Amino acid sequence: MLAATVPVTLVLLGTAASPAAQAQTAAKLKACFIYVGPVGDIGWSYAHDEARKKTEKALPWLETKYVESVPEGQATPVIDRLVKDKCQVIFTTSFGFMDQTLEAAKKYPNVIFAHTSGFKRAPNMATYMADFYQIYYLNGMMAAALSKTGKLGYVAAFPIPELKRHISAFALGARAVNPRAVVNVKWINAWVDPNKAREAAEALISEGNDALAFTEDTATVVQTAAARKVPSFGHYSPMYKFAPDYVVSGQLVHWERIYIDFLTKVRNKTYTTKNLQNVDYWNLLRGGSVELGAQDGMAINPKWVPQLKAAKMTVNGKQVSVYDRVMALKADMEKGGKFDPFTGPIKDRNGVLRVKAGKVSTIAELNNMSWVAPGVMGQVADEPK
Repeated sequence: MLAATVPVTLVLLGTAASPAAQAQTAAKLKACFIYVGPVGDIGWSYAHDEARKKTEKALPWLETKYVESVPEGQATPVIDRLVKDKCQVIFTTSFGFMDQTLEAAKKYPNVIFAHTSGFKRAPNMATYMADFYQIYYLNGMMAAALSKTGKLGYVAAFPIPELKRHISAFALGARAVNPRAVVNVKWINAWVDPNKAREAAEALISEGNDALAFTEDTATVVQTAAARKVPSFGHYSPMYKFAPDYVVSGQLVHWERIYIDFLTKVRNKTYTTKNLQNVDYWNLLRGGSVELGAQDGMAINPKWVPQLKAAKMTVNGKQVSVYDRVMALKADMEKGGKFDPFTGPIKDRNGVLRVKAGKVSTIAELNNMSWVAPGVMGQVADEPK
């Protein structure tokens, strides 16, 4: 993920003082994290850093360090510094760090690397993702059920595969409830830019979109929507507190589920610098790395439950409430059931068949997704025709 260029800050947690403390530190595993945004962004980087702190608390033998606000394309010198500082494991937490992480893995074969959201690996470089596409589908269903116009707004950062699958899942969910629903997208070309996010949200509302979702790293969209009395869906962090009357639900992440497992396996030598070529965490609702919710433990804001129960949709020829359908699909996906939003047949918005009937998109296909689903409106860069 990409952020505005701001000064890079290096933070070291834990300083050994006494001989006993020095001995303990010497035995520790040192894991270092590179963030694309500031840890106070309330979104992506904030969530990774909260998970880092939870992981360090859970693993007494772990020492961590992080560098925040590293623009994409500028990770190499930061990685070099961390290697010199004896970091044994380096997590690069943005799609745009992928190629530089791979170069570093080749340059430093005795260091373990793990890259978020990408698809390139090496013997000492794993990949991992806690992905939201299942949750975006559920939020799309709710957004369509609450919309009076059938026009949904989406504030989006960059047209990378991650956002294309999330926007498409949101649109597929919306059209499961209202086949005529559309998702109007405005790109702000930034991960952290409150002014651009506010302008995009206000424009979408002025154009008649009466429910908003987004992928950017601040609480700006939910705050702007609330000021205009429009329901919205939070992203990455619990955003209920920013607009308790208007945040319906959202996507929540628990990166610590991955970090604790990965680092424990490094510690016990299950993972080494020689065997990470095929290590790829692809965590969805099953396993608890992601959660549907306005805040932890609140899948749907109680204020909006009556309207969602009153809204109806057709499933296998029967009328059911949108609320019941959302909760049924949530339960199914949490246990790894049969339902998946990207089950074919699915054509893209240009009418090209992208997922064959009875097939489910593979991880590789989702990680390289360039097309968008029907109902998505607006220009999308690098979209195949």
